[in-house]
Amino acid sequence: MKRFWILWGERYLYNPSLFQKILSVLLLPLSWIYCFGAYIRYRRSKPKSLGIPVISIGNLTVGGSGKTPVVIEMAKLFEKPAIVLRGYGRQSKGMVVVKDKSTILCDVIRSGDEAMLYAELLGSAVVIVSEIRERAIAEAKAMGCEVVLLDDGYGKHTIEKLDLVIAVPTPNPYCLPSGPYRERLWSGKNSMILMEKVAFQRFVTVNNPTEKMVLVTAIARPERLDPFLPEVLEKIYFEDHHFFTQGELEMIIERTGATSLLVTSKDLVKMSPYKKFNFSVLELSIVLDETLITTVKEYVHAAQN
Repeated sequence: MKRFWILWGERYLYNPSLFQKILSVLLLPLSWIYCFGAYIRYRRSKPKSLGIPVISIGNLTVGGSGKTPVVIEMAKLFEKPAIVLRGYGRQSKGMVVVKDKSTILCDVIRSGDEAMLYAELLGSAVVIVSEIRERAIAEAKAMGCEVVLLDDGYGKHTIEKLDLVIAVPTPNPYCLPSGPYRERLWSGKNSMILMEKVAFQRFVTVNNPTEKMVLVTAIARPERLDPFLPEVLEKIYFEDHHFFTQGELEMIIERTGATSLLVTSKDLVKMSPYKKFNFSVLELSIVLDETLITTVKEYVHAAQN
């Protein structure tokens, strides 16, 4: 039932039916109140330097935007980067240093899937999860990092930073609850809109493809994967950040007769303990535009001086 409502909500926000469009219009007064409140919160916030350059990569809407691979490529531009994020879906609280410059210090249960993916793929990066981003940024500075990449931090208006905002196409232009927008692109923000195929290019390959694959994934708006998918027997969606059980995967294999489970890298960090299964992996890579790279490096250099 939970999965049904999550998928229903994603359709409502990004590809609404006629009934959902009517509901969206009826909720517009609440959207105006919500958006006005978000604007007031922004106007009352005073950005403060935390003594280290901070770059936020995220989007203005709820749901996925493909920011994780952009963060990964951005981190590769620096020798001593730190990645700071909330750690949605983790079964821990407070600040957790997931990885120092060389060693992963906790498991995926405590870190959350996105943080563990960063930790596994970025050998020199520090990875920290915390509800209070300022505390994690201070820790990254104390650990000798040269720049902080703030995962999904546009709304942290009290932090002085460069906001890189990934554009998410949607026919629904409203703020919550009528539409998907958490905030607008407020005037006065130090921000840059990133358009796919302009600021970055996305490439997908399938590692270990088999004849009969079933897509099993727990990411927001999983239909985003459709343009990159090979032929599959079935698509099975779980709610974002879901922790899979061995029994769930066994039932899928038995019911479909699949020769492998097709998963994203983000899903795999939660499935890897289950050695009995054969996994095919959608491996996503990003190529950043040179103009974007130059803008980011110039901001970091200026913030350091």
